[in-house]
Amino acid sequence: MSELVITNIDSVNIHIDCDKSTAKELSDFFTFKVPGHEYMPAFRNKLWDGQIKLYNIYKQSIYKGLYDYVIKFAKDRNYKIVEPKPIKRKGSVKKEHIQKFIDEHLKPIAGGESITAHQHQIDAVAHAINNDRCLLLSPTGSGKSLIIYALVRYYLDIIEPDKKILIIVPTTSLVRQMLSDFNEYSSDDTWKAEDNCHCVFAGRDKTSKKRVIISTWQSIYKLGYEYFSNFHAVFGDECHLFKSKSLTTLMTKLLECPYRIGTTGTLDDSLTHKLVIEGLFGRVHHVTTTKKLMNKDLLSKLKIDCILLNYPEAVRQKNKKMKYQDEIDWIVRNENRNNFISDLGIKLKGNTLVLFQYVEKHGKPLYEMIKEKAGEERDVFFVFGGTDVELREQIRKITETKDNAIIVASYGTFSTGISIRRLHNIIFASPSKSRIRILQSIGRQLRKSEHKDTAKLYDIADDIHWKSYKNHTLNHFERRLKIYQSEGFDYKKISLHIQGNNYE
Repeated sequence: MSELVITNIDSVNIHIDCDKSTAKELSDFFTFKVPGHEYMPAFRNKLWDGQIKLYNIYKQSIYKGLYDYVIKFAKDRNYKIVEPKPIKRKGSVKKEHIQKFIDEHLKPIAGGESITAHQHQIDAVAHAINNDRCLLLSPTGSGKSLIIYALVRYYLDIIEPDKKILIIVPTTSLVRQMLSDFNEYSSDDTWKAEDNCHCVFAGRDKTSKKRVIISTWQSIYKLGYEYFSNFHAVFGDECHLFKSKSLTTLMTKLLECPYRIGTTGTLDDSLTHKLVIEGLFGRVHHVTTTKKLMNKDLLSKLKIDCILLNYPEAVRQKNKKMKYQDEIDWIVRNENRNNFISDLGIKLKGNTLVLFQYVEKHGKPLYEMIKEKAGEERDVFFVFGGTDVELREQIRKITETKDNAIIVASYGTFSTGISIRRLHNIIFASPSKSRIRILQSIGRQLRKSEHKDTAKLYDIADDIHWKSYKNHTLNHFERRLKIYQSEGFDYKKISLHIQGNNYE
């Protein structure tokens, strides 16, 4: 019988001592093709085989977060498992204890009033504490910031009263938002976020005597091991991004950090990416779903109109079998299509977000078209990667006090981390197949407010198929429909014939 001797190396890796044939078997088991590798320069230049190997056969090591997968690998093959010291700790903190800690010790405030944690938030906090490391999958609007705040305070006050905590977020605006949320939650507490949290982004000191560091990953990932040795707990917010090389490098420098909590609203469909992130943090724990939150009336109800634009036969024949990028360019530059989107944006009542992918060839023309048609009757804003963070926040605040603004924004700036309570409509103006982008974008508008209880999404798609050939973005549209179906969203398909400036 083969034997696997599993020992701890550090907070990042475990060592698996086994014979050569078992090691080869392990290596094969934890080797995956990277999605989209065929388009990457390293693969095209034959410098890389397109695979990621999560088990290092030479060092006989693997990410600690993949421990459960190693155990399953061994059990499925009836291999013997030997652990001189237990690798995985299982705590016994009761949910009732967590609820009491939040209600009586933290006494969180939101909107100037005391709030009570929902059961799914209590469950998430208890799970994280009892498992030391995990990846909390919790959709936008589920109260993820309160979960993080409660965990931070529990580590600071109960588990590690003299240690430091690192919180990693993708953008400067999210650094500020996290601090703002913590300030609000602690406004009725002797513990003040401003006194205990230090923010790190461009131009700010990276070190502080304060016990909580909230930082963009770009600001710290190049720092040495010594910097990261100060932290005993790390939180990775929007951790679906942690599959990137820079972020994996950062996480592997935290050699003395036993507590690792990742949070995100969604993951993509790739097993490879999921295992990389689980390796860095721990196993996925499904906190709740968007549909469950809607059913409990904690989020706005969502209605989706999937609008399929059908083009004349002559247009479809002319554009048959276009390459993917040529099709995208044709779609986003199509004046009739853009007229339809701009007319739709103007007709919709309430604050409306129009999302695009390409700034110069789509975003700017759409913005100019909408602004011209809106005239003085509506506020129209344009937001993209080059828009100053302060201006983005000003625009967001304007929409919280008005109900007729139109924001034309890139997916990258408004699909993650920014929520507008008074956002009534979203228009997907550019085609997409990314599950993460789609669900994160939808999440922007689902927060409830006294001014709205229903959110509306308009998904614009294009049918330029010719005979048996189905165009690329039509395939992407069908993938989006499957996502809506799997999430239990209320959607309907609407077919319109587009020709000139008429839509039928």
